[in-house]
Amino acid sequence: MHIFGKVRTIRGMGTVQAAEREAPRSRVETVIDAFIMRIDRGMIRPGERLPSIRAASQAFAVSKNTIVEAYDRLVAAGKIESRPGSGFYVTPHRPKQAENETPAKIDAVDIVWLLREQLENRYEVRVGDGRPPAAWMEGSEVGPYLRPVSRPGQRTLPESYGSPYGLLPLRQRIALTLAERSIGAEPTQVLLTQGANDALDMIVRHFIEPGDAVLVDNPGYYPLFGKLRLAKARIVGVRRNPNGPDVDDLAAQAARTGAKFFFTQSLAHNPTGCSLTLPVAYRLLGVANEHRLRIVDTDPFADVLPNTHPRLAALDQLERVIYVGTFAKTLSASLRSGYIAADPDTIGALADLKMITRANSSGYIEQIIYDLITSGRYRGHLKRLAGRIEDATRQARDTLGRIGLPLFGTPGGGFYMWCELADHIDDKQLSRAAAEHSILLAPGSAFNPDTAPARPAMRVNIAHVGDPRFADFIAGAGAAPAR
Repeated sequence: MHIFGKVRTIRGMGTVQAAEREAPRSRVETVIDAFIMRIDRGMIRPGERLPSIRAASQAFAVSKNTIVEAYDRLVAAGKIESRPGSGFYVTPHRPKQAENETPAKIDAVDIVWLLREQLENRYEVRVGDGRPPAAWMEGSEVGPYLRPVSRPGQRTLPESYGSPYGLLPLRQRIALTLAERSIGAEPTQVLLTQGANDALDMIVRHFIEPGDAVLVDNPGYYPLFGKLRLAKARIVGVRRNPNGPDVDDLAAQAARTGAKFFFTQSLAHNPTGCSLTLPVAYRLLGVANEHRLRIVDTDPFADVLPNTHPRLAALDQLERVIYVGTFAKTLSASLRSGYIAADPDTIGALADLKMITRANSSGYIEQIIYDLITSGRYRGHLKRLAGRIEDATRQARDTLGRIGLPLFGTPGGGFYMWCELADHIDDKQLSRAAAEHSILLAPGSAFNPDTAPARPAMRVNIAHVGDPRFADFIAGAGAAPAR
């Protein structure tokens, strides 16, 4: 039987047009409400296919564009999922229930306890609070600048200073997103941060002691190297191949150094742009189990990569893997927001550290991001961004091929490519010379965690390779390897 039966009704109150006469709801919102009501009441079961766009437009007596936007928003809200070539289906993943907001039993009255209880806002009488009520400042001054981001009727401003874990609705939405990537995580296993760098900083602060050996990609993420050096750790590079970390090198370095942590970026790797393959992922986890390694895997381009890409956190289910995500690469570097997903003990410990070192992340930014996701605008942005990345990647490959710079592996999905330079080139000197022509280059040596020199190379951003001044400079410097 058709999901909506023979009568085109909305909550038993007549047609879409009738419902719109009773309340100032748009056609899109009315369609969304109708589907959400049926999904929540079990009238449409998890995994069940929704009507086609044409059938739904006829059932609701609205245009196809209205149904397309409604379905897009339902996908963004995690209610349904799109299966290319097949249609739209009710998602089998359900949001988890909110945490209990009542005061917990007091195990110890200490600094961490006092910070937590001021942030959680679980007490009705807050004589011991160190902050004025949020309404004294936020509602009158900051609110007008944020309200345009929200849909009519939606609460914009956080009602309190919030949980140290971060905004709960956003954590619930992230948990649904992780489930779509086959990573099982409760919202309580998600800790919001001020971006991926902030997440890495907390992980390093908590786990790494002075003198500890820490394994990293080589080449790898140079800001991480700076954090590890501040922690006085011994940084040990693990050779990076086009299909992921060199598993034999990882095993050898783990056995030699006794390291207990390996920091990596599996997909759209920074700086090479290449991604981990499934066979390498299985072998890597085997080495991690054998040597009791914990893996910190950063996935900054996850939102524009297919959910089917092999992810260590999906294979491991957050037993040894700590998964780091961010919105900085796919939304805005100015909206500093990211997250850590891990086992409950790790997240609890990092939440305590977050309270002591940062107090909390920004509830304003988290609310803005949540609104962008649930309104469907973020999903539309991701479609456009993925198209731009695909076009820029193709053009960058063509340009680099014409000027004779060979690529490392087969990059795709991120912003970066790794180019080898002629053996006689000093990549740092090349960067200094480029700067004199107002050209910024990223020398490969900056991404090398070891003291031993590496083969001359540089990281390029696909969005800027096409500038003819870059090609002219490389040709004039004789930087391309001889063919």
